[in-house]
Amino acid sequence: MKSFFTWAILPAVICALSASVFADAKQTAAPTDIYNLSLAELGQVQISIATGNSTPLDKAPATASVIYAAEIEAMGARNLDEVLETVPGMHISLSSLSRLDSVESVRGVHSGFNPQVLMLLNGVPVQYSLQGGRPTLFRMPVASIERVEVIRGPGSAIYGADAYAGVVNVITKDASSVKTTSIGAASGSFNSRDLWLQTANEWNGIGVAFNVAYQESDGDKDRRISADLQSTLDSVLGTQASLAPGSLATRYQVLDSHLALTSENLQFNLWNWVSTNAGVGAGAAQALDPTGKDDGKLWMADLTYHLNHSSFWDNSVRLSYMKYAETTAFTLLPKGTVVPIGADGNLDFGNPAGFVAFPDGLKGNPSGSVQDGQFDFISLYTGFDSQRIRVAMGVRRQSLVSSESKNFGPGVLDISPLPLFKDGTLTNVSNTADVFIDDSSRNVRYISLQDEWQIIKNLDLTAGVRYDDYSDFGSTTNPRVALVWAANEKLTTKLLYGSAFRAPSFAELYYKNNPVSIGNTALKPELMNTLELSFNYRLTPNLQTNLTLFDYQARDMIEFVDDLSTPDASKYAKNIRDQNGRGFEFEVNWKPASQFHLSANYSKQSAVDRETGARVPDAPGEQFKANINWMFAPQWSFNSQLNWVGDRERVVGDLRPAIKDYTLLNLTLNRKNILPQLDLSFAVRNAANADAREPSSGTVPDDYPLESRSLWLSLYYAIK
Repeated sequence: MKSFFTWAILPAVICALSASVFADAKQTAAPTDIYNLSLAELGQVQISIATGNSTPLDKAPATASVIYAAEIEAMGARNLDEVLETVPGMHISLSSLSRLDSVESVRGVHSGFNPQVLMLLNGVPVQYSLQGGRPTLFRMPVASIERVEVIRGPGSAIYGADAYAGVVNVITKDASSVKTTSIGAASGSFNSRDLWLQTANEWNGIGVAFNVAYQESDGDKDRRISADLQSTLDSVLGTQASLAPGSLATRYQVLDSHLALTSENLQFNLWNWVSTNAGVGAGAAQALDPTGKDDGKLWMADLTYHLNHSSFWDNSVRLSYMKYAETTAFTLLPKGTVVPIGADGNLDFGNPAGFVAFPDGLKGNPSGSVQDGQFDFISLYTGFDSQRIRVAMGVRRQSLVSSESKNFGPGVLDISPLPLFKDGTLTNVSNTADVFIDDSSRNVRYISLQDEWQIIKNLDLTAGVRYDDYSDFGSTTNPRVALVWAANEKLTTKLLYGSAFRAPSFAELYYKNNPVSIGNTALKPELMNTLELSFNYRLTPNLQTNLTLFDYQARDMIEFVDDLSTPDASKYAKNIRDQNGRGFEFEVNWKPASQFHLSANYSKQSAVDRETGARVPDAPGEQFKANINWMFAPQWSFNSQLNWVGDRERVVGDLRPAIKDYTLLNLTLNRKNILPQLDLSFAVRNAANADAREPSSGTVPDDYPLESRSLWLSLYYAIK
């Protein structure tokens, strides 16, 4: 860890100290002091995610939520997943397909690689095009976050592919939202530590903001499982290789740094995210792998420039570029394993060519590097009295370069006769036909049109459509229509319709030579149509409710599934399911005094397989979330979060006992200015030490345990 700290943290600190030589910035305070706003003022908070333009939250043509930095600080959240878990209708689960990666399940829509929720950073997509979702084992510290905007429901009419079940836009802090140079540190359970620093100044009329955060943890060793895939192999073949019972590998080291430059017409963001020596959960093949690791390095830059415009036109161009490289080192099956091997050198349980012992374990190091470049032109016209028209067009190129070394599979064991033993020596099959995926690329072109029209006073219509053309699977068109009616000062009603699509990822299309999953070049994109009806009613100036009803039809959903026509252990990508879902989300906000704020929400969904009528497995059918923030004395505040997750079904044919409901309670005590410019926070997560578990694949019979009770002490010091 020390070597990582030396090369990662010190350069970031030097950059921050260099920025402090600039003259003091003249900054405009961002609306982050959310607890001092009334409910009416909260409804007027501007968001951009719903239309691509600034729109008041209560008039936004979408089911939207906004979480500000002040709320994140009050709740004691440390990473983006903990923030998103507070959003109504969204649940953060764990992937059995991708090393306990986070899965954002929205209204019953999810899959193992989590590509159905589009993540944006300052409006720019953050995607690992190999798998389609976020970077693997993505953990984003919250120190640099100014606010998080979320829409539940389709967003393809604005954002294109993968804005399918929802969109998350993370807005990072710039010079207008960083008031002073500050440093912070936190220490907690599981040998966990956080460090962060932020500063902002002005230089020659340009606002400069720099944020850096580092987090590390050994992981909770009490997150144990009793059996794994190797346990099953042991019982069949008479071996004793399994490492179960044992702990999930959940250690991590993350460095996250952001540089923002802003002027009247220009915005430039530079982001670097580095994950080192991340544990691989239950193992890449669902066999415990305590020494396996996943490393990720991401760079992303985006530049937005507002062109000279008339009083009616606002034209802007944006260039963005992302490079993400992932390297892995897996022991897929542990030392001493004996497995059936087919003629191609891969695992084959149906028609093996023989059995091979691996005294050093079955090893594989699949890795990939992706590049993602995009150009956008956006034109906003406001020359009509009651309309705002937005036109956008752009091009995007995604490319993947793969590499792999392993001690099994084609190019390694496809020899006759098979050896009785294979040691841990790895063969590099990069740039050969035997690699797990060939180098791949795609080009995307799009054009979109949107009209925001005030038909009459208090009645707004938003209509839009976007056309996307992909070089690898064809084109798709996605419309949206939204009608927002402010019936009176108390009631606002929204009727929303939108369609969305998700493009097949490179992995789903092209995976090969893989003992876990195989691609399918005949895949079609996933499609979805969603209808929503929302009622926002302010019972009193201090009590507000919101009810959203939704109904959707999802088509051609892609999953990696067993193919009974093949004898191997791999899962194959298929457009396997049409899914219908319906439900509601009910939210309450109560603010009887400026010192007290209660928000709570209850969501219920029923997502079913259209053909069989069976419930979609693993997704919560019901959730209840409550958040209380109480400023009980000057400089003191207390925050309590309750999260109940229930009504989850097993996959059809899984005979294990029902998935247990669970309730998590988090408590945070904050003290401002315990010493001049020094704030203190004490947090307890999972305060009741509940045995909370997320559903696992059948090879891990007892489900994946979540973290046990943890304690956190944080200090925050503002430098004048």
